[in-house]
Amino acid sequence: MQQHISSAFDRDLEGIQAQIMKMGGLIEAAIRDAAKSLATHDVELADRVRAGDAAVDALEDMLNEEAARVIALRAPTAIDLRVILSVMRMSANLERIGDLAKNMAKRTSVLVEMPEIGGAAKSLRRMAREVESMLKDALDAYIQRDEALALDVIERDNDIDQLYNTLFRELLTFMLEDPRNITPCMHLHFIAKNIERMGDHVTSIAEQVVFLTSGTKPGDVRVKSDRTSTDPAFSTPVQGRDV
Repeated sequence: MQQHISSAFDRDLEGIQAQIMKMGGLIEAAIRDAAKSLATHDVELADRVRAGDAAVDALEDMLNEEAARVIALRAPTAIDLRVILSVMRMSANLERIGDLAKNMAKRTSVLVEMPEIGGAAKSLRRMAREVESMLKDALDAYIQRDEALALDVIERDNDIDQLYNTLFRELLTFMLEDPRNITPCMHLHFIAKNIERMGDHVTSIAEQVVFLTSGTKPGDVRVKSDRTSTDPAFSTPVQGRDV
């Protein structure tokens, strides 16, 4: 009987983990397609990204319900409980990344009607590729229980912050040079901020992997490299507006 219960519990855990990986795959595609739709002005692809968010939301609901059922029915302890709690937190972060990808896609239909701003679209696609790579590695770290890889993902979020800071300064310069650039630059900035926030959520997923493998969160408080809210250089008023 004990062996039967253990086998059923293992199947429950495998099912939950399969769902989180499926969810992760959908999010990787959403990031990639949202960035591609912006770079290529593909409104139809952007619309598909927006429509696909419903499947991500449904997966999160299903996963949380299953996790709650397993906790109530199996009363897991120690490492098994950490697995379930980690998956629930990871699913919340993945769902939020999906929302941010959807928000990116929403702005594509607006930006296609506006003039291009320098190499902003190329920079945004590079940022998105970096975040997508981080997410892939974070999910691999989860499957392999690879704490070192998870810590590497956490460290790489600084690169995303630096890319964001650089792009923000470039957009600010374009706005200062010509007031007609303000509206498209603001849309591009919001997209850049969405991608930067995706990096934060991927970092949270990697932190859950560290928690799962070690039983503790990473000890040091991570210092964010996004200085746009604290550096006076990033708060230069443009035409009476505080950017």
